[in-house]
Parts: sequence; structure tokens; C-alpha cells
Amino acid sequence: MPDYDPPPLRPIDHYLRPECPCLSKRATVALFSCLGFIIMFGMRTSMGVVKLQFENQTNETSAAVDSAIFWGYFITQIPGGLIAAAYPANKLFGLAIGTSSFLNLFVAPFYKDRQILIIIKVMQGLVEGVTYPACHGIMRYWAPPLERSKLATLAFSGCYAGVMFSMPISSELVKRLGPMSPFYFYGVVGLMWYLAWLWLVFEKPAYHPVIDRSELYYIENSLGHATENYVSPNLANTPWKTFFTSMPCYAIFVANFCRSWNFYLLVLFQATYFKNAYHVDIEENGFLGALPHFLMTIIVPSGGILADRLRKKGLLNTTQVRKLFNCGGFGMEATFFLIMAFSDTYVEGMAALTIGVAFSGFAISGFNVNHLDIAPRYASILMGVSNGIGTIAGCICPYVVHLITNEDESRKQWRYVFILSALIHYAGIIFYGFFASGELQDWADPRAAEDKQWNQLNEAMPVKAPNQNNGLLERQLSGKLNYGSVDTPAPPPRPQLPAAPGRVPPEAPPPAQPPSVPFVPSGNPFLSGNNPFRQEQVQPQAQDTYMHGTVYDRTY
Repeated sequence: MPDYDPPPLRPIDHYLRPECPCLSKRATVALFSCLGFIIMFGMRTSMGVVKLQFENQTNETSAAVDSAIFWGYFITQIPGGLIAAAYPANKLFGLAIGTSSFLNLFVAPFYKDRQILIIIKVMQGLVEGVTYPACHGIMRYWAPPLERSKLATLAFSGCYAGVMFSMPISSELVKRLGPMSPFYFYGVVGLMWYLAWLWLVFEKPAYHPVIDRSELYYIENSLGHATENYVSPNLANTPWKTFFTSMPCYAIFVANFCRSWNFYLLVLFQATYFKNAYHVDIEENGFLGALPHFLMTIIVPSGGILADRLRKKGLLNTTQVRKLFNCGGFGMEATFFLIMAFSDTYVEGMAALTIGVAFSGFAISGFNVNHLDIAPRYASILMGVSNGIGTIAGCICPYVVHLITNEDESRKQWRYVFILSALIHYAGIIFYGFFASGELQDWADPRAAEDKQWNQLNEAMPVKAPNQNNGLLERQLSGKLNYGSVDTPAPPPRPQLPAAPGRVPPEAPPPAQPPSVPFVPSGNPFLSGNNPFRQEQVQPQAQDTYMHGTVYDRTY
């Protein structure tokens, strides 16, 4: 392995090394990203548990509060992707969760003031909108390609673990410490997490002061061109038009919308549904309602490991893995949503919900990792666009649910809600199955962009690149004429004279060595493999025998 000079230790590192025992540094990054999402979605789910204690709010007011965080969340998705591409994504992710946790402390004192509460939730959405793009920006440097599904799904499983933990925790806190206690709990825990994040997580492996050299070499070598110092994507050089004309991108957008619809439906209304349809008390609702999300928390990283194993062994290529996991997860969840819609008992409904949500965990190894497959260079920006489209589902879902139930939250009305959700998932299966891809797209390949950089005539005069790589200055050693060469041509072999009697014939001179290839600076515009001027014959080789040739064939 090459020599490596690690960065200097920070003052705190002299007392506490920035590492978790028995965990690699890349696994530590994924684990703490997972904990950040647990806190973020725990804060969202606690709102659904707390509002069950207040029955004196209209559907319009409840829908406005439920959707407020998604309006702010939607606004910062695309800007979050650009910021995550331009600035350290680890700092952006940590600051977003820490700020949202601080704002959560103010939810309790202003809970009954609906206008201020909506403002606070919009502000939380604004800062949380950068988390998904920032997480993709982190994984761009920390996740080797063949561990991409495993590490990314471990991080994103925190979204579902957050719902799983929040339901029983919030239910117990409400029962024992009062209805406002979940807001204080998640605010304090989030601030503690932020301090640990600043201590343990770094932007890139090379910036980590105590990373093992073998792990650093493995990550850097496996990523290859993905982390080279190309120009960072920004508002001007990002291919926005391509995002909205590429069908693999549309496949991700549609899948994100479909998945977000069902996920936010459960985050906001699962507790309400079981209370109104089956009259379940809050404590039982909290513990049993966490079961589907517990299974999903296990299946999401397990599905990532399985997806990577299928790719490593060559059983399926990346495109086939993404389609299989995404469409299979969506299909099973949609089917069991229909079963839940027509269930007559609480046990049947909870069993159908548990199985359906558990299978949907496999879909995270499909569309949610697909950004890093097709465009790792623009993964954070593309995730921002994708998640912004998915957030639209969170914005309109509360209004659609309240419109369908329409003050009559009976089991029959809720049946229509889940039938609609199943149909949305089936539509997502068809679209993603036809148009998804797991291959790196040409418009996202930095090497292709570099090749086209100097060639102004590439679009009008495409020329196939020759075998050589050094333009006009490289010799062709095949014996053909090499016009434009700056090296002296090799002399022909010296003729042998007949040996005199008793004399040993002279040894043949050693064969001429090919001239060394001159060094060509990397900024030479003729380096491009597509440059048409490389084929031009600049100057013919000299043929006269007066000043050229060897001493044996010159004329005097």
C-alpha cells in the first residue's frame, strides 16, 4: 500500500479517539447516519401519537399541521442537493438534524397556538430537507461500489427504525409524563447525537486522523474516478435538462413518490386508523403499531446485503437487482394493503400491515440506492430532486385522507384510503419495471466529459480515437511513416563486409532501440481521443540522401 500521512489529531482526539470499538470507520458513518434518521423520523411520528390526546381540532386544522413540515421539506430538497455537492456533506447532515432537534424543544410550549406551531414545523422541514441529499453526498466518498447497497440501506433504515421506536416511546412518555414530553425527549437526544456526530464523522476517509491504512486504501482504490477532483456540480454545470429527459431518472422519481405516499400515510395516520377503526387504546396502539416498522428496520439492511451479494457473485447485474427488489417490495406491500383494507378484525389488519410493510423494506435496495448507480457525480442533487418529488406526496396525502374520511372515520372510509395507496404502488411497479437502469449514464460519467472538453468539433465531426494516447508526439513503431514526428528516425542496419581470411567477422551492431516517448503535459489539447486533427499529416519525412540517412547511403 502507498505511504499515507494522516491528518493531525484534534485536541479532543488526544483524550478520546474518534472511533467505535469493533466497527470500521465506514460502518461508523453509516450507523450514525442511521441514528440521525431515527431521531428525525421519531420527531415526526411523535406528532401523530400526541394529537390523539386532543380531539377538539377540525380536519382542516389537523391537515395543515400534518403537512406543514413537508412544505418546508420540499423547498430545500434541490438547494440541499447543490449545497451538499459544494460543501462538506457530513457537516450539512449533522447541522440539519441538530437544528431540527433544537426547534423541536419549542413545539411543546406553542402546541396550542396553531399559527406558531405551523411556522415551527415549516422551519423544521426547511432544515431537514437537506438530510437525504447530504446522506448521498456522504456515501459518495465512504461507500465502496460493492458495499453501496449495504451501507446506504443501513443509513436509510433509520427512517423506519425511527417510526418503530417512536410509537412505543411516545406512547409511554405521554402516559407517564404528559402529552408534551415526547417533544422535549427528542429535542435533547438530538442535540446529544449532534455532538457525537461532530466527533466521529469526517467528510472523506483521507480526512480521518485514525483510519486504518488498509481501509483507506480499499475505499479510495475501489471508488477510483468517483472521487477525483473534478469540478463540483453547481447550478450552472448540472445537467438539469437531462434529469427531466432521462427515463432512468423518471423511474426513480415515480418510485420515490409512490413509496413516500405509503410511508407518510403510515407515519401520520397509522395510530389514528387503528384507534378509529378498531377502537384500540393508545398504549396497545403504540407497541403493536411498532411491529411492522421493526420488521422493516431489519429487512432494509438485510436486503442491502443480499442485493450486494447477488451483484458480487454475478448472479444478477445491477439493473436486474434494482428492478427485482423494488418491484417485488412494492408489489407485496400493495397486495397486503388490499388485504388490510378488507380486514374485519384488529388482528387481521395488523397482520396484513406487518407483512406488507416488512416486504416493502426490499424496495429501499431498489430506487433509493439507484441514484448512486446511474449518476454518482450528481447523486446528492438527483436525490434532492427525487426526494422533492416524493415530498409532494407528503404534502397532499393529509388533505386527500381528510377529504376521503370527511368527518366519517369509519372502517369503510379508511378502506378507500388503503385501496388508493395500493393502486399507487401498482402504478409505480409498472413504470419502474420498464424504465429503471442500474448502469452509469453517459451524461454522468466524468471521464466522458473530460474527453469532450477540448474537442469543439466532436458533435459535427466525430472521429474514432486511434490506438495511441499521446497525440501527435507519439511514434508509431509499426514501420509505417509517421508524419509530424519530432524524433530522429532510426538508422537502417549497417551492411556486413566480407570477412578476410583468418579474421573474425565483426559482431553485428545491437538493434536500434526505439526512441523514448516524449512526456506530454496533461493540459495538451491534442490528448483527446476524439480530436480530428490527430489524423492530419503535418509534414512528410525527408527522403533526400544528401544530408539524411547513414554514412553508408549518403551522397557527397
